[in-house]
Amino acid sequence: MSTNLQAVRGMNDVVPPASAAWREFEDTVAALLASYGYGEIRLPLVEQSAVFKRSIGDATDIVQKEMYTFDDRNGDSLTLRPEGTAGCVRAVLQNGLLQHTPLRLWYVGPMFRHERPQRGRHRQFHQIGVEAFGAAGPDIDAEIILMTARLWRALGIGNLRLEINSLGTSEARARYRGVLTDYFRGHFEALDADSRDRLERNPLRILDSKNPAMAPIIAGAPSLADHLDDESRAHFEALRAMLAANGVEAVPNPRLVRGLDYYSKTVFEWITSELGAQGTVCAGGRYDGLVEVMGGKPTPAIGFAMGIERLLELRAAQANLARPPAVYLSATEDALDAQAVGLAERLRTQLPGWRIQLHVGGGSLKSRMKKADRSGAAVALLLGPDEAAQGAVTVKPLRGEGAQQVLAESALPAALDALCGAERA
Repeated sequence: MSTNLQAVRGMNDVVPPASAAWREFEDTVAALLASYGYGEIRLPLVEQSAVFKRSIGDATDIVQKEMYTFDDRNGDSLTLRPEGTAGCVRAVLQNGLLQHTPLRLWYVGPMFRHERPQRGRHRQFHQIGVEAFGAAGPDIDAEIILMTARLWRALGIGNLRLEINSLGTSEARARYRGVLTDYFRGHFEALDADSRDRLERNPLRILDSKNPAMAPIIAGAPSLADHLDDESRAHFEALRAMLAANGVEAVPNPRLVRGLDYYSKTVFEWITSELGAQGTVCAGGRYDGLVEVMGGKPTPAIGFAMGIERLLELRAAQANLARPPAVYLSATEDALDAQAVGLAERLRTQLPGWRIQLHVGGGSLKSRMKKADRSGAAVALLLGPDEAAQGAVTVKPLRGEGAQQVLAESALPAALDALCGAERA
């Protein structure tokens, strides 16, 4: 009896060549974050369920409907992490990292939520998260947002819109929450089921509704901007000035909110219109109250998370990023395969960063050439008996014009740079 084993729905494999795009993406992000002084922290996939219940809140959809929670053999309630901030704060406190602030950290890895799989949403999805602790001023807010803007340039991603808002202090937001609740109660019959559910638990989340039928009611709701305290207003205007001075346009969006009480002041999102309804590719904000909620001393903090799947999809939509090899190297017969391996290694040493694909698996010259062509490489390098005896290689252009030629191995780097320099990396 055969069993057809498949991946769990919504939890996907990443296989070549896609995995190469993932690696290049993660390496680019890691290098940029390091240049800003952020250190990597590696967090466990599984936490005590209380980590998320305390930080995210029992009344949220994530905790009530989406978390993968189970009891282990000791009867302890454990949860696959649905997001990274809570675990990062737990790790910072447990390891005493707040002794030296400001503290700048980042992490990468899978998160888990039991959602209906659809475009842009998976049950196992991957995020890169950035967290900064111990700085209360708008300068760290500006640094983080400017860093994301620089990251989009490094990744070659364009057409993103930055939206920002201020949630004010917890006291100002509590006052606004009362005003907002009264307003929506006056329109209760027009609220959809989700909004009625949020009205008592989390009325600010109604402002974030994606239901078009709710748009007129939301448009008429009182604005949080009209209820900001002076401190938060000054913080917000200083941030906007810093962004403008550094060439980053930020669109104020008074409906951009976070529903949890520990969020304060700055919130922001980078949004695209090229991925359908799932337009947010990076979201962040201040959570000055979370460290205290998690058992630490009051500590200002800000961070963001970005979805790797969405950003890779956006990258692919904006450019052809199949990224074929620049060079396909093959022996002409099985007996020379070992020498081809050595040649490939020498070329990789001489041409660091080049995408050089070595033919493996043997086969006739015809089959080798078919695979070279299918690889999408600009140039094929062929090592036959005559070439091997002379220390030479046949260079065969596979795209565009150009004549086949036999060159000494020492002449290859310069010749390849002339033939496919723009496509090498």
